[in-house]
Amino acid sequence: MKLLVLGATGGIGLEIVRQALEHGHSVTAFVRSPVRLEPFQGQITVIQGDVLSSAELRRTVEGHDAVLSGFGPRLPLSKEDADLLRTFAVSLTTAMQHADVRRVVVVSTAFLFKDAIVPPAYLFGRLFFPGIVSDASAMERVFQESVLDWTIVRPPQLTDKARSGKYRIREGHLPRFGFKISRADVADYLIKTLDDRTSVKKILGASN
Repeated sequence: MKLLVLGATGGIGLEIVRQALEHGHSVTAFVRSPVRLEPFQGQITVIQGDVLSSAELRRTVEGHDAVLSGFGPRLPLSKEDADLLRTFAVSLTTAMQHADVRRVVVVSTAFLFKDAIVPPAYLFGRLFFPGIVSDASAMERVFQESVLDWTIVRPPQLTDKARSGKYRIREGHLPRFGFKISRADVADYLIKTLDDRTSVKKILGASN
């Protein structure tokens, strides 16, 4: 597939790029700064731009089969980034609809699982990361209200462990005792779910 990767210089994004190449996909990374992508020079297409610009995204997404997003805010959250995820979602959905590209898989956060008890993800998020909970919820609504073939993946705490391929997925819920998952395993699942039509318009919890 011809994939557009957003958030490609982040922890999950770099793993998406690496693993997508291993699967034989053609990869375009749309980033503000390409420095962290230098190890992939000659293997991927790098386009510099602003993911919050619908016009720039539209020009970039045209001709691709799908979009994979590892895009997210940096902590601590600044006032300027208070609605970063929602703005990103509006920009991307508008661009994709105009470019007639429908498939998108997006990383969100397990903080939005209100029924999670072990771990108490929603309670923890509301107490310590209320800004992210609010913004991620707004982002998800934008995708849900679009005509796109979206899949939203909500991981808990992310680690830098190697890809294991051993993780649990639960539709609409965080897997029980789902405290952590590696960025590499999140990327693995994002890529695998691309052509899984049963995941379209689904919110999925993922954990090791």
